Amino acid sequence: MSALAVTFIIPVLNEEGVVGPLLQRLVRCYPASECLVVDGGSSDGTVVEASALGCKVISSEPGRAVQMNAGASVARGDYLFFLHADTVPGISAGNLQRILESRPSWGFFAVRLSGGHRVFRIIERAMNLRSMLTAVATGDQLLFVRRELFDSSGGFAPIPLMEDIEYCKRLRKGASPIYVRQAVETSSRRWEQGGLIITVLRMWALRLAYFLGVSPTRLKAYYADV
Repeated sequence: MSALAVTFIIPVLNEEGVVGPLLQRLVRCYPASECLVVDGGSSDGTVVEASALGCKVISSEPGRAVQMNAGASVARGDYLFFLHADTVPGISAGNLQRILESRPSWGFFAVRLSGGHRVFRIIERAMNLRSMLTAVATGDQLLFVRRELFDSSGGFAPIPLMEDIEYCKRLRKGASPIYVRQAVETSSRRWEQGGLIITVLRMWALRLAYFLGVSPTRLKAYYADV
């Protein structure tokens, strides 16, 4: 069976010094895959850094949902992998192909936080348990979707926040996701910069407010730094 083509779609905004190491790893570990960086108007050296590594870079209006949809519109892969600039896949190219051989409709990975504090182990376990039980992943979990399904589903809703949660809820109506236990590692910088307890409470409040019907636009206005 021939290998299925994979495209990594990476929305960025002022990620100089972060996107470069990620792209180097992707090129080294997944040489047959397409890497597509979607810049939302960076004012630093993000675009130069990404272009220097030979990855395709396109520009779009800012906003993760808009940027990811823009990347998907030009991607060539059979499967689209949506990857944050501060998240690093750990799975080998061979194991990734073995997962895709069953032609899953969509899926996501377990997550591990980069920080060494034991509190991060509790947070990541809670995140993984929640995503397994609800079939809803966050953007840090390397969400992947079969190309045909992405096109037929309309992609991410053009909302400023909670686009990953909204999309997973739509996708799970048609098919259950594959949950890949081999974790991706995502940066714990938001917890380290904002404070562990404050950040956890803020994220819980965001999800609760969204569940209760508060619009993503209103949530983004209150939590502009999330």
